[in-house]
Amino acid sequence: MSPVLPAALAGVAVALAGALPAAATLRLRALPALGPLPAAQRAAPWRRTVPVAAGVGGLLLLGPAGAGLTALAAFAALRVLAARSAAAVRTQERRRAVEACAVLAAELRAGRTPAQALGASSEVAVGACRQALLTAARAAHWGGDVAAALLAAATASAVPEVLRALAACWQVCDRSGSGLAAAIDRLADGLRARQAQELAISAALGGPRASAGLLAMLPLAGMALAAGLGAHPVHVLLHTPLGVGCLFAGAALDALGLWWTTRLVSSASRVGG
Repeated sequence: MSPVLPAALAGVAVALAGALPAAATLRLRALPALGPLPAAQRAAPWRRTVPVAAGVGGLLLLGPAGAGLTALAAFAALRVLAARSAAAVRTQERRRAVEACAVLAAELRAGRTPAQALGASSEVAVGACRQALLTAARAAHWGGDVAAALLAAATASAVPEVLRALAACWQVCDRSGSGLAAAIDRLADGLRARQAQELAISAALGGPRASAGLLAMLPLAGMALAAGLGAHPVHVLLHTPLGVGCLFAGAALDALGLWWTTRLVSSASRVGG
């Protein structure tokens, strides 16, 4: 039997063992008082395991060079998926924060107390913004400093500028006696206008993003074309020293191009916003 198969099976076993929690950890997680773990902690073992498993699969199917390439590809794919998931969470928190400001202004105009209005707006918000509004509602209920509570929670939120602006509105209206609902209405209008501008910029940058992805896939299309013409690009790239060098150099340059394009698009988005 080839020595590659036992080594591959051992690698899979090590990867799966690394993903499983220890017995003591399992017993601690079973305690009801501790509650479920955060999603990031639950996913952490699998983020370590997937590249190893991909490398083992590449070793079985493509050899040592394929093992390194598939492991790097799996690691990069996980990083991209994690970044997109975090961006989606931040986008949702920003969108719901605008809705929370509108609800807060409506509740204040309806004659609700600040504590009740903040509590109602927290039901619309999500994430750290929701916790900030709940903390501010408790501070308002017990006569505490609402602006200080909002400012203290701003750094942990995806919308720190919203919470800081809301705290500023609260401070100014508390000192001057002007209408808080009108100030928060103006804040919500400004946030909606900024949100519309960000959506327009994102739509305008959709073309460059798609072009970058298409260009990154062109090497695969070239390999498929070469294979269709009777060449053997996979064998050359995986089983010859020069091919392995070209493979890793090309993959590095492709990844560098994607990274640079992403930086350019992100910079354009920040400047436009």
